[in-house]
Amino acid sequence: MSKLHFTTKHANEATVKRNWYVVDGTNQTVGRMSARIAAILRGKNKPSYTPHVDTGDYIIVINAEKVVLTGDKLNQKMYDHFTGYPGGLKEEAAGNLLKRRPEVVVERAVKGMLPKNRLGRKMYKKLFVYVGAEHPHGAQQPKELKF
Repeated sequence: MSKLHFTTKHANEATVKRNWYVVDGTNQTVGRMSARIAAILRGKNKPSYTPHVDTGDYIIVINAEKVVLTGDKLNQKMYDHFTGYPGGLKEEAAGNLLKRRPEVVVERAVKGMLPKNRLGRKMYKKLFVYVGAEHPHGAQQPKELKF
């Protein structure tokens, strides 16, 4: 009686095919949108997902200034930043940061949902966030991604 051998196919850099997607942030809740983006950056939407390989796609987020925070997060949610100097801990409310630098709100939300290691840093580099409806990645022919 012969034994059947089933082997798991692991993806590697040579076999990964990456796509480009555009996400419109208009009227999207930051957390829900970021969770879906993080899963695509990791490659969890593909059957070839391999935990130790970056199998994810590229994501372009446009209209980052039009994202929505639920509840009273605009006033209550605080973003910390440390300058590196003694007493240099700066805090800013989400509402102010959304007015001043809206792309940072989306970038930090997605970054917090990725692995905290060199693989996660590599995945994060495939995220591009822009204020407004224009982006410089037309040559990549990104597909529209609806949530």
